[in-house]
Amino acid sequence: MSDPLTQVEDWAAALLARLSPAEQRKVNAKVGQALRRNQMQRIAAQRNPDGTAYAPRRVRKNLRGKKGRIKRRAMFTKLRTTRHLRVQAAADGVTVGFFGRVARIARVHQRGLNDRPAAGMADVRYAQRELLGFTQPDIELIRDTLAEHLAGPSLS
Repeated sequence: MSDPLTQVEDWAAALLARLSPAEQRKVNAKVGQALRRNQMQRIAAQRNPDGTAYAPRRVRKNLRGKKGRIKRRAMFTKLRTTRHLRVQAAADGVTVGFFGRVARIARVHQRGLNDRPAAGMADVRYAQRELLGFTQPDIELIRDTLAEHLAGPSLS
């Protein structure tokens, strides 16, 4: 049996084939923006696509004996912004992802790879934190967005 994303792709392909390339690009942009919004919210909630929490950051050694409260920012606050998490829509498909220099950082965390935090430092093994991925609500969102666009303004 095929996965739900392949089923949506097959269902949508037949419907999108009837549209002009400009209309296909427009509907793909709508789907991409909706997916990006969902991915940003999930990253802000620090959740993997399967619903589990991200692996916590490693505990740093307290070298100076610092007293008081130390504030820790949430992970990926800048990475999840629209500046870095981009949508590329075309008539033949849509891509939501990280591009450019931040793509390497995202890939290291997505796959749990080794990376060097700064020049001259030793390699660090990062825990796997899936930044991008499909959830069941994402698949339903794709279906709903396509159906809304194809139905036209009378449904909205």
